[in-house]
Amino acid sequence: MSGIYIHVPFCKQACHYCDFHFSTQMDKREQMVRMLQKEIELRKDELQHHEVETIYFGGGTPSVLNLDEIKVLIATVYEHYKVVDNPEITLEANPDDLVSSRTQSSNVFQGYGKVGINRLSIGIQSFFDEDLKFMNRAHNAIEAEKCIIGAKEHFENISIDLIYGVPGMDNDRWKANIGKALKFQLPHISSYALTVEPRTALKKFIEKGIVPDVDDAQAERQFHILLEMLEKDGYVNYEISNFGKPGFFSKNNTSYWQGKTYIGIGPSAHSFDGTQRGWNVRNNIKYIKTLEKGELPIEKESLSITDQYNEYVMTGLRTIWGVSKEQVRDRFGKQYLNYLNVQSQRFLDAHLLFEDEGRLLATKRGKFLVDGIASDLFMLNLGQ
Repeated sequence: MSGIYIHVPFCKQACHYCDFHFSTQMDKREQMVRMLQKEIELRKDELQHHEVETIYFGGGTPSVLNLDEIKVLIATVYEHYKVVDNPEITLEANPDDLVSSRTQSSNVFQGYGKVGINRLSIGIQSFFDEDLKFMNRAHNAIEAEKCIIGAKEHFENISIDLIYGVPGMDNDRWKANIGKALKFQLPHISSYALTVEPRTALKKFIEKGIVPDVDDAQAERQFHILLEMLEKDGYVNYEISNFGKPGFFSKNNTSYWQGKTYIGIGPSAHSFDGTQRGWNVRNNIKYIKTLEKGELPIEKESLSITDQYNEYVMTGLRTIWGVSKEQVRDRFGKQYLNYLNVQSQRFLDAHLLFEDEGRLLATKRGKFLVDGIASDLFMLNLGQ
């Protein structure tokens, strides 16, 4: 099985924390959609031995596209690839796009269903205006709740995003945020710690002393509040940032963390086939011009055995499936298994990792630190 990720590089306004590739200039939108179609067609041979199980519209803000644009992109995938029956087709959407007068008049939710979308991922981020203004989100708290109410009338498979560790958001407001989310009994919640990325407005504001820096210790406390409240309500923390009710784990997310093949369509989109990693140019104009010449705007690198081992450790430790010692031995060799055993011992002793039926997994205390733990388990590239 494999997946196709389609990056829609447009947003109505820039969130202060975001470093994803996007443009607030919409004048190239129609041309971009045509080039997304062209890239989908040109790359069809890459998945000729795979069936497409997931189609994921990310961004940017895919909900800025109209229904016809979404429909033609999905149709292009079906035209050139083998697609399983009833694939998971996810659209990331912003609340303001889902409740605007433009979308209400045509019932956007029914429209999404008709063109093939069967899963919505809604960028709520917070149910409180103080946080939304801090992040420079385009929606407000009323729209955050209103769009979920509308979505639930038409979709069963809904996910929302929440952000914790926001300066000024104390634990009580974070608990209230989670409580509001739980009120809707959604099948899936994704939640991320606010991070300060280079070249973002947030980074500049912190450097100038306009806003306080992110408090990592506070973010860690709020992660554990999240973990406790969601697990108590029946959610499974199947990946560090993802919580799903049984039967509603994101197939797209799961495929990524389990190392399955996927191709990324659109500027800045990444691709992976197990032995090669690729990434498209991070520039809308260059992306369009390259495809107009019939060329692919992609760079690729081959992964050494050591790269593949490090990739497996990084992704595996973040999930409930963990890192299989048997798989490390069979895929990479005894040298890698011995190295893993030696490097992981101090984290086992510190109760940040534990072993279960030959798999290394993060403990509750270790989950927030898992990326750092994984990097300490990496092996230096041996040039293989």
